Amino acid sequence: MLIFPAIDIYQGCAVRLYKGDYSKKTVYSPDPVRVALDLVSEGARQIHIVDLEGARTGLTPNFELIKEIKKASGAFCEVGGGIRTPETAEKYIESGIDRVIFGTSAVKNADILRDAVSHFGDRIAVSIDVRNGMVAASGWEEDTGVGVLDFCRDIQGIGVHTVICTDISRDGMLQGPSFELYTDLQSRYPAIDFTVSGGISSMADIERLNEEGLRRVIIGKAIYEHRITLKDIEQFGAR
Repeated sequence: MLIFPAIDIYQGCAVRLYKGDYSKKTVYSPDPVRVALDLVSEGARQIHIVDLEGARTGLTPNFELIKEIKKASGAFCEVGGGIRTPETAEKYIESGIDRVIFGTSAVKNADILRDAVSHFGDRIAVSIDVRNGMVAASGWEEDTGVGVLDFCRDIQGIGVHTVICTDISRDGMLQGPSFELYTDLQSRYPAIDFTVSGGISSMADIERLNEEGLRRVIIGKAIYEHRITLKDIEQFGAR
């Protein structure tokens, strides 16, 4: 199982949102680079980074900070938030980022995603943020009217192999992930590796996901609040 500790960046700080609400955020550190270094010292091999401001605006206000996280940590880094064109993806990849994540643009313009996948292959992932079975966009603030099942079918056809799926209703709640959602998606679209995001609260959640065949998990608040440590998850192999 691959565990991705999350660093969500807003105004230069490491934060977590409550159900995707930008007005309800907790600041965990004013120094995301230090957070990344601490995670690596505890055994993290990969880090999931989100530019929350970029997710809203489509820009890359935290680009230099994210580049520094990669340089300082040496970890495998995947980045989302504000990546809406192949040019922005290339900017991150050329800076050393290992994988870039398309969100809003992948929903609104399949041609942009298709172009990025044709150029960068498996270094392109897609983030699917789900609210009541529908895909949300623009930092979770916009309902697209696109069903998650239809969207997964479409991006699988484009050749996307990595999807980060977040159930917005569970994110930051520490109430456990939407197990049924993830197992259903993984069974319907076996060509895609789904990464579980949102709601992970305990080792019991990790154990159940592992038992149900889900092999990639993002953990945020549970790590920051010491409900789960990277030491706890060594039993599942690769971190």
